[in-house]
Amino acid sequence: RNYYGGNWASFSFSGLLSWIKENQQETDLGDECEDWRKLILEDEEAIPLSRKDRTIQHVEDFCFGDQDSAEGVEEAGALPKLPVFAAPGAQGVSPGCPAESPCLDSESREAEPGTGTESREAEPGTGTEPAGAMEGKGAGDTPRRETSPEEASLQLGQTEPAPSETPPQAPKKVTYSQIVREGRRFNIDLVSKLLYSRGLLIDLLIKSNVSRYAEFKNATRVLAFREGRVEQVPCSRADVFNSKQLTMVEKRMLMKFLTFCLDYEQHPEEYQEHEGSTFAQFLQTRKLTPSLQHFILHSIAMVSETQCRTLEGLQATKKFLQCLGRYGNTPFLFPLYGQGEIPQCFCRLCAVFGGIYCLRHPVRCLVVDRASGRCKAIVDHFGQRISANYFIVEDSYLSEGTCTNVCYRQISRAVLITDQSLLNTDSEQQVSLLAVPPVALGRPAVCAVELCSSTMTCMKDTYLVHLTCPSTQTAREDLEPVVQKLFNLNAEKETENEELEKPRVLWAVYFNMRDSSGVEKNSYNGLPSNVYVCSGPDSALGNDCAVKQAETIFQEMFPGEEFCPAPPNPEDIIYDENEMDPEESGLSNSAEAKTESSAEERSSGEGAAVTKEE
Repeated sequence: RNYYGGNWASFSFSGLLSWIKENQQETDLGDECEDWRKLILEDEEAIPLSRKDRTIQHVEDFCFGDQDSAEGVEEAGALPKLPVFAAPGAQGVSPGCPAESPCLDSESREAEPGTGTESREAEPGTGTEPAGAMEGKGAGDTPRRETSPEEASLQLGQTEPAPSETPPQAPKKVTYSQIVREGRRFNIDLVSKLLYSRGLLIDLLIKSNVSRYAEFKNATRVLAFREGRVEQVPCSRADVFNSKQLTMVEKRMLMKFLTFCLDYEQHPEEYQEHEGSTFAQFLQTRKLTPSLQHFILHSIAMVSETQCRTLEGLQATKKFLQCLGRYGNTPFLFPLYGQGEIPQCFCRLCAVFGGIYCLRHPVRCLVVDRASGRCKAIVDHFGQRISANYFIVEDSYLSEGTCTNVCYRQISRAVLITDQSLLNTDSEQQVSLLAVPPVALGRPAVCAVELCSSTMTCMKDTYLVHLTCPSTQTAREDLEPVVQKLFNLNAEKETENEELEKPRVLWAVYFNMRDSSGVEKNSYNGLPSNVYVCSGPDSALGNDCAVKQAETIFQEMFPGEEFCPAPPNPEDIIYDENEMDPEESGLSNSAEAKTESSAEERSSGEGAAVTKEE
């Protein structure tokens, strides 16, 4: 690939259009030269790798405005298609930034191709200036516990003051040509995720100090879709008692139930006889009103009404509640400039200690020693052999012959650019999470994440809406009924009040993405023991699956070693003069090139990584 992150990537608008075109084309690779087979010796065997990414299917995009008006319009400040990456050995880390500084190098951001991270100019008045390492800054009235030094290292953008319900102004008209012209203002994620404030990824970012390369914004509200209307769900104690949509009796019921959920393990007599029931049936026994049952089931626990058991629902509710108050009024954070920033942040730290990340560098095959059965090298498209002890391969690199026994799930995705928020308040800068119950029997629930311009993912006066659900059909068939309920798809505004209240969709794309999480290694045919397979994104809202998988693979390779330890301070690094020969290291411009325990790492494209112990 010519961009970072694989299916975790973020794109500018023009970058996404190129990605769409690439995935809509039927490419015939049958006639490609296979000279690399001549490099395989008699005592070796080759495992060919896939030459085309088949993880994306059924890509359909729609423009709901005048697309012809954008002909000849170019993206403002567009860069060359394949710029050369800047500072050797220090990807994306500004040389002028001290180790403890949370700054990012804007020059290196501009050099990252195709990811939508080319431009980082802050929009005036969007409230995204760094707020410093402060916990819960401006996140409402709820009392906060004292901040620990570890938590203080997570950088939060400024959060908008708590909004009050006021009649919204009519949205400004945004044309397709404006979207194209302001395309670099968009950072559109292929996968939609939020970070639980006490989730595994946040803990890992703080522990490894990778958090210094990113900034985050609080998700400001959780929404519910009930009886054809979008409503705000009260999450914290302050939200519950300030809510105007709940009666005083409902407020007491809700607080009593949420308090029980926080320590439900201490009261097994309350739920044991309902363990065989669904969580929805258990909620009915708690004498909760229908509206409270809806909020808890779909917006707090966010579980299936028909499939989730009582214990699963209680665990999900407890996780939600435990994450409240760490950084804001909701349990969630979102990385500024999109989810695609997270892989790049890890790459930046990796580069400081000698890791190498290669774009546009296809790998043809794995080379297996017949005697030992272990993988000994890879062969790239230049015919170069790269030997190593361990090989980590993303699932999409494996050929169809290797994956004949694998049964994949699919994720249905939609990305919409809209002209106004799903629930208007006096503040336009809202990051919202909305769980939409199944629209019909047999259909999945849909998770919607709405992003405003201060997240640096869309242009001013627009919103970016991500919809995700497990696939039952094509993405469009799964998600279009929900889109029709929530949005106005007509190019021109209709006169009916109901349609006027709905946000208008300006542009949309639907696609299905492979979910390879949960596939056991023994499902793949003939993979050597020192080849490790990692999956692409899963359908869950959080990132726990990816973090657990990374740690599991690391521990299999290096038993007893600490996973992602905090990097040493520059003054603590011990240099070996014999290893500092610039010709050998190839990193003569990087003072941090070698450490006492460093490891050389080469990677090919996005997911096929090769490591060798020194």
